[in-house]
Amino acid sequence: MDMPLEIVWHDTEQSETLEARIRDRVDKMHRYFKHINSVHVAVEMPHRSQHGSKAYHIRIECRVPGDELVVSQDPGDHGAHYDPYIAVRDAFDAMDKQLESFSQKIRGDVKELVGPPQGRVARKFPEYGFIEMMDGQEIWFNETAVVQGSFDDLDVGDPVEVTLSPGEGAMGPQASMVRPISSMQLEYEVPSRS
Repeated sequence: MDMPLEIVWHDTEQSETLEARIRDRVDKMHRYFKHINSVHVAVEMPHRSQHGSKAYHIRIECRVPGDELVVSQDPGDHGAHYDPYIAVRDAFDAMDKQLESFSQKIRGDVKELVGPPQGRVARKFPEYGFIEMMDGQEIWFNETAVVQGSFDDLDVGDPVEVTLSPGEGAMGPQASMVRPISSMQLEYEVPSRS
């Protein structure tokens, strides 16, 4: 890496063993992409759950040439994120997938998706929800983003097309438009190699 690993702790005590686990996972990220410029990891305990336990949230920012890859939501089994080691594992597994996808794209090994990005509704709350995109990234949306139907008509698992907002919202990447579709109809274009 061009810059040293940065680990920050928010609303939680620093743990040497957890930091060692994070450093180990960062070292393994080079399996997926050789030239990582920098990695920033934030470990936080943002709030108590309804059961009074505190869940961990891990945010990973990985800078690579020409791009920044981010895991900002909690992928994996959310009920298990009361264990910081499982939260770290799930976040780094999601980052590894993004790095592998980025590496394939750079090499030209990936077919490019033609048309609007698609995903499935992963979770819904009374006024907002999350969509899991094809690359595993989660995008949040609120009820005003839904077109051609209503927010209440969407169920977990429903396929949707998404238009992304520029930048990030309060909960990470945000959808400015979410349109329900009947099924995921992916069209690919094979990139030409020069």
